[in-house]
Amino acid sequence: MDELEQREQDIDLTDEEREAVAKRQSANARVIHEVIRRHGDEEMERPTLSLVWSGLAGGVGISASVLGQSLLEEHLPTASWTPLVASLGYTVGFLIVILGRLQLFTESTLSAVIPVATHPSWKNFGRLTRFWGVVLVANLIGTLFIALLNEHQLITTAAHRDAMLELSRHLLERNWLTTLKLGIPAGFLIAAVPWALPSARGQEFWVVLVLTYFIALGGFAHVVAGSGEAWLLALNGETTFVHALGGIILPTLIGNILGGTGLFALLAHAQVRPELGT
Repeated sequence: MDELEQREQDIDLTDEEREAVAKRQSANARVIHEVIRRHGDEEMERPTLSLVWSGLAGGVGISASVLGQSLLEEHLPTASWTPLVASLGYTVGFLIVILGRLQLFTESTLSAVIPVATHPSWKNFGRLTRFWGVVLVANLIGTLFIALLNEHQLITTAAHRDAMLELSRHLLERNWLTTLKLGIPAGFLIAAVPWALPSARGQEFWVVLVLTYFIALGGFAHVVAGSGEAWLLALNGETTFVHALGGIILPTLIGNILGGTGLFALLAHAQVRPELGT
């Protein structure tokens, strides 16, 4: 008789009551870890072309975050509470991408790393490198495509473009190290999304909204959403493409990896590793 059966015998429950308990019982860390490991394994096995298209769609979808936040800021008065409301617009792109199951590089700093941490090998490191490279490049091309359309007002008006530029100018006020540091909490928060979703039980919308809301509210740096802002500044001549890549996107990328992989993914794996028998 195992421990669970002993506990069930200690409490006199009907079959219906036991079923109700099982439905309300949260998944433990090992279960969540295995859900994410299998998902990451499946994603890394997808054909390159599928990852490219999903990554492009992810870059296009995440661009709605910049538009959403800028539109809210444009229509709100200047007040101490304005960021509390405007930051809600930033969540739009993440809701589209994450709930739509599109590829987002920062989300994969957890899901793609867990399989490698569980079974470290050169083969798995190679799979991770391929996956990260394809998704990141596709995401950045997707945001560049939308930035081009916005700059030439093919999908927005001049007022919309100006609002997005105004929102994006905060990136020019940060130096390289500050940008990197602000990327760490953003990476951590986004990596927390796939870890929390298996236990969300129909509340996935709120998990994504709350965690990404605080990225905007804290002024943290997200490499894919931020690339849309960086491209727009470069296309408008307010910075160079070299600075957009090396001075904004690169430090944000490093910060996101440190926060998503170095802090969240490896800690999440470490807590269950002694129980995995690997």
